[in-house]
Amino acid sequence: MQYDIRHNAEASRFETRVDEATALTEYRIEGDRLNILHTLVPRAIEGRGIASALVQAAYDYALCNGLIPTATCSYAIAWLDRHPDYKKAPNKER
Repeated sequence: MQYDIRHNAEASRFETRVDEATALTEYRIEGDRLNILHTLVPRAIEGRGIASALVQAAYDYALCNGLIPTATCSYAIAWLDRHPDYKKAPNKER
C-alpha cells in the first residue's frame, strides 16, 4: 500500500497520517550517516506495512543525499538486515 509520507526536516522525522493517527520515524544525521532512532506506529494502525514504508522513505532520502543508512531503532536494524542493498555505499541516483 502507498502512504503519503512527508519529510518534516525541522523535527528530523518522516511521518504519515492514517485513519486520524500519526506514524513516524525519527532520525539524526551524524556526520555522513542518517541514524534512525525511533519508529512509532500507533496500535490502531499496526500491521499495514507503515513502519516499513517510513523507514524506507528515510533511507531513500539518506542515499539520495550521500548519507549512509544506520539505525539505533530495533525495527530499523531489522529492516536493514532484510534489505542489504541499503547497506551499500550511497549514491545520488537512487
